[in-house]
Amino acid sequence: MNLVGYQSLMLRTKLDHLLTGTPKIFGDDGELSAIAKDPVDRSLMLGFEGLEGNQVGDPLRHGGRDKAVHLYPIEHYDFWREKYPDVSELNETGAFGENFSCTGLTEDQLCLGDIFRVGSALIECSHARQPCWKLNHRFGKGDVLKTVVKTGKSGSYFRVLEEGRVKAGDDFVQQARPYPDWPLDWLFGMIIGGGHKGQAAELVALSKNRTLAESWRVRAGQLAAG
Repeated sequence: MNLVGYQSLMLRTKLDHLLTGTPKIFGDDGELSAIAKDPVDRSLMLGFEGLEGNQVGDPLRHGGRDKAVHLYPIEHYDFWREKYPDVSELNETGAFGENFSCTGLTEDQLCLGDIFRVGSALIECSHARQPCWKLNHRFGKGDVLKTVVKTGKSGSYFRVLEEGRVKAGDDFVQQARPYPDWPLDWLFGMIIGGGHKGQAAELVALSKNRTLAESWRVRAGQLAAG
């Protein structure tokens, strides 16, 4: 992929944990979910639709090229453990359904369109995660979704630009930052957190930017139209 004209490398970290999951019964109505993820200690193929061996329970709302990989920052776990000391799921990575677990890539450090080399794959930040009721159910708490929206501790999604193999311990190195003025925490606040009022021009620009996930482009257009 030709990256000429983009800004130079900025962020570098390690992929601490690589995680996958398969659908299991979740909720009282028998709905399936693959939010529970387990670490994998071997290399996996990362394709355009996601990680080898990883599945989703609801393909209408999860998965697809805009959501090929979900990353959740390790830094956020201290906050959640303090808030919910009785939730055992928070003692291990994978509690938020993430595929990638690492430090240094919180929402205030990432920008829309950031491109990273991980193993032999090339990935691009497509949007932040929009939380849903499943987080409340998974942790047995009624305010997880609301807290994610309030704090912006959402995690991020990536699409795959070049397929390749990845494994825990791989370098996670930024290759480009085409939109330095659109950090992910700002984007989350605009589209999900209610910060869109008076931002019609920005919303229109977002709705036309194909780097942004399609569902969020549609939402940006709706918000711009009032």
